Amino acid sequence: MYFLRLTKIKPAVEQVAASSWQGTVIGGEEVKRVERVLDVRQGDLCWVAGTVYMDMPLKPNILDDVSKDKWISAPISTQQTYFSPDGTDQIMLEDDSGRIRLVGDLLQTIPLVTGCIIAVMGTENSSGEFDVIDIKFPDLPPQPARWALSEPSRKTKEGDSGNSVKGQKIARKDQDSDDEMTDRQPSKKIAIVSGLAFSTTNASHALQVALLQEYLLGEALCPNDQDEAATISRLIIAGNSISTAASAAAEPKLDDAAEKKANKKYGYDASAYNSLPSRLFDEFISRLLPSIPITLLPGAQDPANASYPQQPIHMAMFPRSRPYGPDPAAAAAKSVPQEQQQPGWFDAVTNPWEAEIEGWRFLGTGGQNVDDVFKYIDSPDRLGMMEAMCRWRCCAPTAPDTLWSYPFQEDDPFVLNACPHVYFVGCQPHFSTKLITGPEGQTVRLITVPSFEHSKQLVLVDTETLEVEVVSFSGFVGTREG
Repeated sequence: MYFLRLTKIKPAVEQVAASSWQGTVIGGEEVKRVERVLDVRQGDLCWVAGTVYMDMPLKPNILDDVSKDKWISAPISTQQTYFSPDGTDQIMLEDDSGRIRLVGDLLQTIPLVTGCIIAVMGTENSSGEFDVIDIKFPDLPPQPARWALSEPSRKTKEGDSGNSVKGQKIARKDQDSDDEMTDRQPSKKIAIVSGLAFSTTNASHALQVALLQEYLLGEALCPNDQDEAATISRLIIAGNSISTAASAAAEPKLDDAAEKKANKKYGYDASAYNSLPSRLFDEFISRLLPSIPITLLPGAQDPANASYPQQPIHMAMFPRSRPYGPDPAAAAAKSVPQEQQQPGWFDAVTNPWEAEIEGWRFLGTGGQNVDDVFKYIDSPDRLGMMEAMCRWRCCAPTAPDTLWSYPFQEDDPFVLNACPHVYFVGCQPHFSTKLITGPEGQTVRLITVPSFEHSKQLVLVDTETLEVEVVSFSGFVGTREG
């Protein structure tokens, strides 16, 4: 899978490196390109592209898992991070020929993780290590214009370049521009929430969930806020809708261990299952669906497969809501490519997920990709990690090394072939947002969506300006934060 990623991204990073380093002379020696890692020669000033591999002592080891399966004693690590402050971590660059260790002061200032594709310039020292002078990334991929997927024939006012220009709103062009001026509607908003965490044991945020539901239905707050809620055109639920606390509460007591053991089949105790959290969640979205379309992403705690990419939560989990979902037979018969299909009224989608909403290209995840990258880096800057993934052109670089992933053989689905306009990540500790730009005028709105269970916050994205605001339900009355 890493070889597939290298094959797809290497031409882009080599193009960036060649345009920056071609003809560069340092100490009277001109930099030359090296095709493979093993072709690097000691003392020669050169640059080479490859895949980063982080050799970290605290990183999980598959041999440890095998040892546990074979009942061989092995130390149990409780580390929440793979980063070692003592400097024992090593950065490698590899390709199909081999690998070489990277060293240099520059590496201390640039975050790198396993799986990102980079180009490095420097020389091999006497120890056989590559002393890095400069690093280049593929940077943001080409960005399609607004409405490019749903209406490819529509032309933007900027021309046919296909890239949105920073600071400009790309609006729909009607045949009669006068009618557009007179019939202009207020801008719509996309609501994003994550970490609803429905549970049978924890009702600490049940009031806030009820307020959220009333707000989305326009039943709460003052008339002005109700008018604001009426502009919400879609709700996106970004992971962790079911709490794991319910599973922990359902575990049998020690006194009942013998009785429970008799009821187990294939290691699973059906009597310990509690369907109340999923029923509560189904009731929540079924009340919203007549008024607002919903897109549902699975998260780490949800009833979906654990490996990346997570498949949609099955419609059997939503007996009340599934009438609003797509017809399976009609969906299978569609001849429209998946990336060009428009979201339905109730969409249970994959994680990661990419689609066009109101003409903008949205990319969203349930948060596992950022949480895993966070373990490699000694930094709390999650927006910086999201920006780095965009510039690496990969939304899950650590898969399949430390982020469980399906072993794809023909393609890497985590490679960003097109630049999104909005990139959001759910189930994060805090809300934050940032606008980044690319070398060809690309603009990406980055958003970390906090867990509603802890923050009681809803994120709103304006569909015309891509500006972001937060509605907080931390008190009895919803309040708005810049």
